[in-house]
Amino acid sequence: MIINADLHIHSPFTKKSEIESNFKLLSLNAKKKGLDFLATGDCLQPQWLKSITNLDPLDEGTFAYEDTLFVLSSEVQTEDKVHHLLYFPDVTSLYDFRENIRKFNVDFTTGRPVIPISSEKLACIAIDASSLIGPAHIFDSFTGLYSRYEGLHDCYGSAASKIFFAELGLGVDTYHADMIKELHHLTFITNSDTHNPHPIRLGREFTQFNLKQPRSKYLFEAIKRIGQNKPVLNAGFPPEEGKYYQTGCIKCQKHYSFKQAKRRKWKCTCGGFVKKGIKERILEKSSSSQYHYPYHRPLYLSILPLHEIISRALNQKNPFVETVEQCYNHLISVFGNEIHIMLETPIKNIENTVDSEVADIIKVFRMATFDYKKGGGGSYGSLKIDKKSNSS
Repeated sequence: MIINADLHIHSPFTKKSEIESNFKLLSLNAKKKGLDFLATGDCLQPQWLKSITNLDPLDEGTFAYEDTLFVLSSEVQTEDKVHHLLYFPDVTSLYDFRENIRKFNVDFTTGRPVIPISSEKLACIAIDASSLIGPAHIFDSFTGLYSRYEGLHDCYGSAASKIFFAELGLGVDTYHADMIKELHHLTFITNSDTHNPHPIRLGREFTQFNLKQPRSKYLFEAIKRIGQNKPVLNAGFPPEEGKYYQTGCIKCQKHYSFKQAKRRKWKCTCGGFVKKGIKERILEKSSSSQYHYPYHRPLYLSILPLHEIISRALNQKNPFVETVEQCYNHLISVFGNEIHIMLETPIKNIENTVDSEVADIIKVFRMATFDYKKGGGGSYGSLKIDKKSNSS
């Protein structure tokens, strides 16, 4: 069966957000979004873990709040300031892992604990506890694996062969990531990494899996691509939307080519610091400037959250305004959930329900006929739509 999963979220114990998360709210908004499986996030935090164990256990590693399923997960930081994702098959595995790292004086009161050991040592402890571990937002400019290391083996050492997945993060799609040969064998997962359970944040990136049954056991097998359990779609932001896609000045946002920035010794004409873009970082590590497509890699669908699409269609700068919320709720009431609207609902039906501009933008993403004023230097990219090329 096909399920939609967001496997990286956070509890209120990581940092405060506009809306404080809880499992009731997560389940409610997962239904609106069309998500079947969520990560619990922050499962090493004692108070959040207590909330997790109060959910309905479907088996040793799958928990439910009404129809929304949860798998035990946590994000952690190692001494090298790299972030890693952990998935636990059951509570026993989680307790074993926590006991094994307790001796390092870890502060468990925070949702994303800092574990003062190497990434290799962390991976060995996690694997010994039967958990899955992989890099979180691998291309992130500050805490991603490639911000600190040359590659997987440099980071994970002897444990590198036991790394089965990498989370791409909001600034990269599978086509860019697969320009790096060492990543070809990994499963890519796309997640929201959200601290806010609102539908504009939850599932803003998601992975679609084919599972034998909706249980964590088969989710683990899908990440490892065992049998028919496997990912079948990655969906997320277009990379060009990202704040650091291109090399640019973090003060004035002026863009530079890599050669220009290097020639200027990473100083802008305004005196600001020029930050290397994710695109350039990938090209540095790539053996080719051409896209490569491993046989097992599913398609990547570039999308924006439906709130964002509606706000742009209605020329509203704030996607949280009442007119956007009303339009969103109307669409959900008619068609069921956001992912269904974005992927499957006939465009004509959307046109007949709300402003046709909303349908136009959804069509643009489905057909991949969009362009961007590319982001860089801390400034987001902006969508450009050629309506003539999308008229039917």
